[in-house]
Amino acid sequence: MIYWAPLLHFYQPTNQTHWVLRKICEESYRPLVKLFHELPHAKVTVNINGALTDLLDDHGMSDVIAGLRDLCEKGRLEFTGSAKYHAILPLIGQDEVLRQIVLNNQTNRQFFGDCYSPRGFFPPEMAYSRDIVKPVLEAGYKWIIMSGVACPVAWPNNIVHGISAGRQKLVAFFRDDILSNKVSFHDLDASGFLEQLRQLQGDHKDIYVITAMDAETFGHHIKNWEKLFLGEVYEALEPMEPIGKSGKHLQRIVDTQKEIFGAAVKNDKTDIEVVTISELMEIFPPGQSIEPRASSWSTTLGDIKDGNPYPLWNGKGNVLHQLQWQHLKIAMDMTYMALKVSGGEPVNSHADLARGLLDKALQSDQFWWASRRPMWDINLVHQGLLIQREVILNAYKAIQMSDLSEDEKMEYYYRVLAGRDIRSKITDQLLLNG
Repeated sequence: MIYWAPLLHFYQPTNQTHWVLRKICEESYRPLVKLFHELPHAKVTVNINGALTDLLDDHGMSDVIAGLRDLCEKGRLEFTGSAKYHAILPLIGQDEVLRQIVLNNQTNRQFFGDCYSPRGFFPPEMAYSRDIVKPVLEAGYKWIIMSGVACPVAWPNNIVHGISAGRQKLVAFFRDDILSNKVSFHDLDASGFLEQLRQLQGDHKDIYVITAMDAETFGHHIKNWEKLFLGEVYEALEPMEPIGKSGKHLQRIVDTQKEIFGAAVKNDKTDIEVVTISELMEIFPPGQSIEPRASSWSTTLGDIKDGNPYPLWNGKGNVLHQLQWQHLKIAMDMTYMALKVSGGEPVNSHADLARGLLDKALQSDQFWWASRRPMWDINLVHQGLLIQREVILNAYKAIQMSDLSEDEKMEYYYRVLAGRDIRSKITDQLLLNG
């Protein structure tokens, strides 16, 4: 048997415009929900970041939320946990990782109810490092999904490895990068995909294959791909009708073929079964403890050899990325101090506002659009910078109104000035290097 576990990742940033969100819903999210409702045998693992769940509700698109919730309640959909604002977790520190996870859980539990009880964790962009294991385990997750490039041992398709952390172990799953990317880039149709699954089986009796890609791939990035690929794959794997009154004719055909060929006839629909990722833990035996490579689903082996595990968000040699992270560190340090010294109500309002803005300021998109690999958009980079600027503004206001000494306040004012200088350098990069 071949067990196929597909994962779809739903995400849009908090600053996404209404008309773009509406277009994505019409082209991708709603057709996907409809497709899964029409195929009662279909299963899927879904990650949806809380930032998008909020957006869908705020923009009057809560039917998507209701549709996903209904699929979950019917047992056809398994949710994963993640980081609410889609931060690159290995780059923000363990306390912020745990906070993003908790915020995501709170938001999605509010909208999806009791059926939102994920066992697995999807790190945004599949960005992994050993540093995120502790907070992921603290949040109660049993498994984590990573890019195939993170796998440091022979490819595991019939055993389930784990990452040890003291007495605990986090099950490690890896997506098939090659197969997933072929689907994402329209290089493989439904029949070709099923054939490749069978080729991967080799001499093994049972194997599993995990594919993972953006939900927006289907219908938004590739028109009608939810029907032309997903729909056709699921329909090809629809279980055959049980043998009974309506199945007697089919059984006679199979029996006749057995007599003619002298061997059991294999029904192509029975050798591949669709499962959720969590189900794989019940089907396959545990393997060994491993140390996955720091990486993302956009990382190559060449990047890893070059010490460049997150090239689209903190690229080695990317001056703009360096400036962005310097500015963000100032915003983070000032927010922590603002919260520490908060006293009266006026101070708390600015400190709390800085804290809430910082959660959003950690989003990955501002770095992705500055990667030049080949992503480049000066407006989306600048929008991220503006959120960081608001963090610094409110954090310093809280510090300035606190009981700190004038010398201590001046020390943080110098950080405000440093942030201003970095913003000017970033703006110059956007203007002069476009």
